[in-house]
Amino acid sequence: MVNPKLVNPPALGKPVGFTHGVQAGNLLFIAGQIGAEPHGEGLRVVSPDFAPQFDAALGNVLEVVHAAGGKASSVVEMTLFVTDLEAYRAARGALGEAWKRRMGRHYPAVTLVEVSGLLEPGALVEIRAVAALE
Repeated sequence: MVNPKLVNPPALGKPVGFTHGVQAGNLLFIAGQIGAEPHGEGLRVVSPDFAPQFDAALGNVLEVVHAAGGKASSVVEMTLFVTDLEAYRAARGALGEAWKRRMGRHYPAVTLVEVSGLLEPGALVEIRAVAALE
């Protein structure tokens, strides 16, 4: 029997109504992370621009992975939800730089989905992921 372990890194702030990550056995399921930082009782989107939000969202995903004892190469699957596919395409160069800085040359299975909106006002990208821990 697997006893799920909740993973809520203090750096991401106290989650309300969800958990940042749930570890079940060696699998870590990371809730959708946006490019925001804790601010008061809520969140503040880091920038109105796509690339900085992507960078911060990816950093937030990795914050959960690291809190569970994993590393960037532990990430095996990632889903990106974007509100503007053209903004994603226009920012590809900056996104590649952010990816290399945070993930190196590790490329998990990735799915990109365009959505009409995200929960947090001003959020342009949300990343959810699964990691396999050792």
